[in-house]
Amino acid sequence: MKKTLAKVLGITISIILVMQSSNVFALTEQQKLENEKSQIKDQIEDAKEKQKELEAEKSETMKAVENLMGNIATTQSEIDLLQSKITDLQAQIKSKERDIQQKEIEYTEQEELLDARLVAIYESGDMSYLDILLTSTSVTEFLSKYYSASELIECDKELIRTTKEQKAQIEKEKEELENSKKELDTSLAQAEQKRTSLKTLKSQKETYVAKLTEEEKKIQKEIEELQNHESSISKKILQMQKEYDEQHRNNGSSSFGFGWPVKNNTIGTKYGVSGPYWSSGYHTGVDFPVSTGTQVYSVGDGQVFDTGYNSAYGYFVEIYHGNNVYSFYAHASKIQVTQGQKVSKGDPIMLSGRSGNVTGPHLHFEIRTPGYRYANCVDPMKYLP
Repeated sequence: MKKTLAKVLGITISIILVMQSSNVFALTEQQKLENEKSQIKDQIEDAKEKQKELEAEKSETMKAVENLMGNIATTQSEIDLLQSKITDLQAQIKSKERDIQQKEIEYTEQEELLDARLVAIYESGDMSYLDILLTSTSVTEFLSKYYSASELIECDKELIRTTKEQKAQIEKEKEELENSKKELDTSLAQAEQKRTSLKTLKSQKETYVAKLTEEEKKIQKEIEELQNHESSISKKILQMQKEYDEQHRNNGSSSFGFGWPVKNNTIGTKYGVSGPYWSSGYHTGVDFPVSTGTQVYSVGDGQVFDTGYNSAYGYFVEIYHGNNVYSFYAHASKIQVTQGQKVSKGDPIMLSGRSGNVTGPHLHFEIRTPGYRYANCVDPMKYLP
């Protein structure tokens, strides 16, 4: 398997070098290029066939491990979302309880005022408009008393109306509170169920991992390293995402209209290309074949919420752009931003390089949505100019 892999890797590198070299050939050598393309056509087809063979050779145990790891990542993500929902619900419940308590105090005061007013009316007796007329010594006095009585009656009506509305509002908020508590109970039960499922999945995975070959264990370890890193920052990311979305929802700014991450926007390896060179089994982004030290820019306005290093991506930067869209830049030689830093479209964020699992210097670029995990990678070209 290793010999086959080395052969495929050698063929693929040769193909890439030949195809890249075509960019610098003069027009006078066009015929030579066509001849070379014709000669390597069979080699390209052979490389594709070898890739299929390698995928077929992948053991059932490795496939089971990869499937379980995918399920573990999904379950962990669901737990994180449920926990975020639980936290929000608990905060809403406390807020509603305080609001209801304040409204009940105000309602009690209003009710006591209304009771006192009704007692006063009862003790003084009703005054008719005829009484007002007979007790008035002039038209001016009559109009004055009439106006005062009308105002008092309207005030009583307003007091009664306000008291009723307050009571209705309190009842409505109590009902909403009960619904929130029921939703919280449901979410807590779901989270507990997911945790039990996660524990089972992890146990099954360890059983299969023990049966892997050394080469397969290396791939599995690389994938798990990525997942562990994502899990360690998930809560922080969710909170930062919430704060960023809230801020940009208020000022109405847009997160789209992305630019290129490098000035030379020539694409090398495209998104979705399958092969054994990548931990996920396929290329999760697009590669820009640039030399070490090339300036890399943020494709849009956003906030840097993660930078670091791992064996797969090397030095990397990930930026949140709002609306559940993330951009990811890998294999840097130098990182130029810090976690939590606000960036604008076109701001320098890192220098390209060849850190991590690479065969040469380039920028690996991803778009992740609707989450920050590498499992959420989508075709970046749909977001680029």
